Amino acid sequence: MPGLVSKPQELRSRWSARIGDCVQSLGWSHDGRLLAAASISGPIHVFDAQSGLEIVSFPGHGFGASSLSWHPREPTFASAGQDGKLRIWDLNRPGECLALEAGAAWADRVAWSPSGAYLASAAGRKLRVWTPAGEMLRDYPAHSSTIADIAWRPNTDELSSASYGQVQFWSPERDEPLKKFEWKGSMLRLAWSPNGQALATGNQDSTVHFWFVQTGKDLQMWGYPAKIRELAWDAKSRYLATGGSSSIVVWDCSGKGPANTKPLTLQFHDKLLSQLTFQPRGPLLASGCGGGIVALWHVGRKDQALAVEWLDDAVSQLVWSPDEKTLAAGDESGIIRLFQAPNP
Repeated sequence: MPGLVSKPQELRSRWSARIGDCVQSLGWSHDGRLLAAASISGPIHVFDAQSGLEIVSFPGHGFGASSLSWHPREPTFASAGQDGKLRIWDLNRPGECLALEAGAAWADRVAWSPSGAYLASAAGRKLRVWTPAGEMLRDYPAHSSTIADIAWRPNTDELSSASYGQVQFWSPERDEPLKKFEWKGSMLRLAWSPNGQALATGNQDSTVHFWFVQTGKDLQMWGYPAKIRELAWDAKSRYLATGGSSSIVVWDCSGKGPANTKPLTLQFHDKLLSQLTFQPRGPLLASGCGGGIVALWHVGRKDQALAVEWLDDAVSQLVWSPDEKTLAAGDESGIIRLFQAPNP
């Protein structure tokens, strides 16, 4: 029948668990066997991904945990917190951890390099790089303002950092930045395209800024009603999904890029978006919002949600498993749920 809109299917839940308060960070081990969840109050819990049983918990960080990152090949993860510490946890030695000074009262970001040879941390204006054994390799010159985000360029050991007015690029081999891109504005999030050719930032002034890294050519997308913290690239580096409203705005970045093009708009959520993430290799995009809705989309093929589910509270985390068959979701009430991905 013309005009008929198909109803999305319900996501199939595998298991759920509760960690006490808001799920601040969520991450899968490299082999997909373990799922770690950091709570906003500080403790970190590790679950068996198949059964949902908690296998170990750690005290985490005093005053609250900020983020966690798994090593790309080892049963080890790092976490950062509001106690100013960077901690490295080894699942082979669950009673021990390395506690490192991140350089400020509040450590906000931590990220392993794709090779696993380096660990980066951001705390206030301080950016540091460490070895897996906890040796500090680089204590870079202080940024001119608080570091909002850090990200490793895909398949390289090149690190990027965002602060007010600039994105800087760093090597673990030298103290000074390799290069920098300047733009007068407050950047909140960094997102590399998987091919490493483009870098996008979500910004405080409700814009998305976009650079072609090789040439430095940049452009800006505006018209969003709220600041933008949600950015996600698809596996082929073609689509950039953005938040900043209750609708998902998707830019086609193929060819000469999204300049002077009309984006695709995906609508189902009833509150501001809080999470966006594409499958690492597949076509599905997962989205979450402040109203507790989790939705899956096949961008470029359908403009309707494939599957949806409602959590108990606002969606705070969404992370795909390494094999892309499972989506882990966390909400602000502290509940974690695992969903089976449907066929796209």
